[in-house]
Amino acid sequence: MIWISSLSYIVMIVINALSNILPIGGRTTGEISNALEVLFTPAGYVFSIWSVIYIGLGIWLVREWIRYYKERSLDRRLHTLFIFSSILNSSWILVWHNGLFLLSVAVMILLLITLIMIYKITTHHSSKITRFPFSLYLGWITVAFLANISYYAIFTDVGFIVETQMYWTIGLLLVTGLIPVYVRKTWNDWVYPLVFVWAFVGITVRNIEDAPYVGSVALGLAIAILASIFLVHSKYDTSSGYE
Repeated sequence: MIWISSLSYIVMIVINALSNILPIGGRTTGEISNALEVLFTPAGYVFSIWSVIYIGLGIWLVREWIRYYKERSLDRRLHTLFIFSSILNSSWILVWHNGLFLLSVAVMILLLITLIMIYKITTHHSSKITRFPFSLYLGWITVAFLANISYYAIFTDVGFIVETQMYWTIGLLLVTGLIPVYVRKTWNDWVYPLVFVWAFVGITVRNIEDAPYVGSVALGLAIAILASIFLVHSKYDTSSGYE
């Protein structure tokens, strides 16, 4: 199974690379994202987090190979879900680049559910090193899922949705800001909330001039989430988290 995990990881990396090198469908991922004015979308530099995620997953795979050779044992549930997540990740790129935005939302939902399942496994049964890349991955996909929905909402070009974008984006930010605080308190995880800080600062950078209210709310939430990392204490023993 570790061979399949490694192959699915390589395929995922290759497809993501080709999506911008070729690019697939004639436009890069960022060009498609920037084609519409979606206030929930962060500035372009924020998407560099993918490099950190992929490097983290690569390190996890290397450690799994070492463990396999030493102990001849693997968590089959974790690897099965990882393979499925890699397939979904690659599938999202293909449907996104082909302009199938409603389908991209459906794929993103499946990817989010899969990563939640992985996260629960790594939280209860894995080391902190194993947990790190999946906390990062889940955090980013949570944000990306909401950005994907926002993009599709604007893509539909329904008048009241476009006209009220500033208001529902602010509402979405406020509701979304509760998620990392909950995860911090429930799972004693500071990596997941940091992803939201990174993303919300990126939303501020992108919107502070043209949509200052959105940018200001995003910045305020980024500061509040960062503070929660230090001020909110988990209801579980700290040995279950990163501390």
